[in-house]
Amino acid sequence: MNIYKLRDLIIERITAKRNDVSHKFNREKEELRVERTDNGQGITIALSKALNKAKNDDKIIDELVYYIDESLTRMGEEKIDAETAAIYPVVRATSFPDKTKGGEPFIITPHTNETNIYYAVDFDKSYRLIDEALLDSLGMSKEDMKVLAENNLKNLPVEIKKQTVQDNDFYFINHNDGYDSSRILNTDFLHEMLEKTEGEMLVGLPHQDVLIIADCKNNVGYDIMAQMMMQYFAEGLTPITSLSFSYDGTKLQPVFILGKQRNYNNKNK
Repeated sequence: MNIYKLRDLIIERITAKRNDVSHKFNREKEELRVERTDNGQGITIALSKALNKAKNDDKIIDELVYYIDESLTRMGEEKIDAETAAIYPVVRATSFPDKTKGGEPFIITPHTNETNIYYAVDFDKSYRLIDEALLDSLGMSKEDMKVLAENNLKNLPVEIKKQTVQDNDFYFINHNDGYDSSRILNTDFLHEMLEKTEGEMLVGLPHQDVLIIADCKNNVGYDIMAQMMMQYFAEGLTPITSLSFSYDGTKLQPVFILGKQRNYNNKNK
């Protein structure tokens, strides 16, 4: 499969589901833009990244079409009930847009040199980032919204898969609920993980749908973490950062790792 075949498959499947969309393809950037015809709102898909992921997961096209369909549906719903709205924080790269397509500023809280915190109204299968106009329509202050989002985040389940490679432990959080990377903001959870570590604790959020915690007890551990971060960052549909963060119980500090160790089994990554 190539970029053009992937583009055609996505267009074919989304237009089969709904007749209120238009689409355009940016050949230079290899991006597909799908919009609602009634209000011009839509989403842009980086096809090159989707194609890389499709090589390892043939369900990616179905996931993309479902995501596009759900997102376009929500973009047509103007009214959000403040009493029932579920709000969560989401982490994005500092390079992520700070305004909507219409120029409305998003509500943003600084996080690290590499990341910022945005806020989203959850719709179960999709969500909408909160901008100043939406916040005003909800009748909430920024502080109240942030406190609500933090509390909701702490109530999300945290299921962990563990792998050990040459004495180094790696923990993966991957619920695919849109908030895996956001769990880095759950300080209670980070403290629990810190208590388990014997070496240096590294935390990575290469893309939206995964959080990686490493207990690095030797140099091989750092090398494995660095390579995993690069791989996940390249494959993620919503990449955040390829850098890891060292966590000491008080703050997250970016770590630059130059991988040199090669004495490990790649199958165990």
